[in-house]
Amino acid sequence: MKLTRIAVTAAMMLTMSAAAVVAQTATTPVTTPERPAVTGKSIQQRKVNQQDRIAQGVKSGRLNAGETARLERQESGINKEERGMRAQDNGKLTRQDKSTINHQQNVESRRIHRDKNSIAAK
Repeated sequence: MKLTRIAVTAAMMLTMSAAAVVAQTATTPVTTPERPAVTGKSIQQRKVNQQDRIAQGVKSGRLNAGETARLERQESGINKEERGMRAQDNGKLTRQDKSTINHQQNVESRRIHRDKNSIAAK
């Protein structure tokens, strides 16, 4: 019981610190002839929203420590890949990069939903 409480507390602290780091990430506007300027806020906002959903799942007890740690690792992997994509293109994301990240965020969103609503978490 005490170990579970420690693990949940650690997971909450990790979630909160990750949300703070995500909130500090800068975005670069991208303009194409077909589309007006896109600031990347949609990617950024999804990161924040997903971190909030994970934190809410921990707070409500619907995510256990193992699920939280796995979701955080996956979020971290997406963020690391995004940084790599930006590094390759002078801080910008190509349309393909955005599509890839969006797909990964969709998959992660489904994982968060599944883990929060699984029978094991109830």
